[in-house]
Amino acid sequence: MPIAESPTLAVPLARVIGRLRRSLNRRTRTETGRPPIAEAQLEVLRLVERHPSTRVQDLAGQLGLASNTVSTLVHQLIGSGLVERGVDAADGRVALLQLTPAGQERLCHWRDVRQEILAAELDGLREPDQRALEAALPALERLADALEAGWRPAAARALPEEITAHGS
Repeated sequence: MPIAESPTLAVPLARVIGRLRRSLNRRTRTETGRPPIAEAQLEVLRLVERHPSTRVQDLAGQLGLASNTVSTLVHQLIGSGLVERGVDAADGRVALLQLTPAGQERLCHWRDVRQEILAAELDGLREPDQRALEAALPALERLADALEAGWRPAAARALPEEITAHGS
């Protein structure tokens, strides 16, 4: 059996990726010194930042969620002052989403705190472990690219190329 099909790699890799993400998110929420933002809301903020003037429907396709679910997340973010709705000049019925300055600052702060936490923990690792992680980055990037390319719900496949080209 090829190593890629073997559970001896897939199972522990999935487990450690999940642990890393959960632990880093938990620590970041604790250390930001601000009210927590749900992971789903962070994903919406990240996508709105990458794709300004996007629609709820486009976000739903990128996230693989129902439009009403994303609409609820957007309403929460608008209520928190992190996202604002604008009107499409070409079609006044279409609402376009933008980060507010507060939303941009909150997202930047979140990233800065995450990076500081991760950098501190990486500095605490032995040098061979640091080198091994650095050497694994290209393979992990290719794996992430393959996972993103292999998962496209029908709604995401129908999105304009400029939206789907950047991934989620």
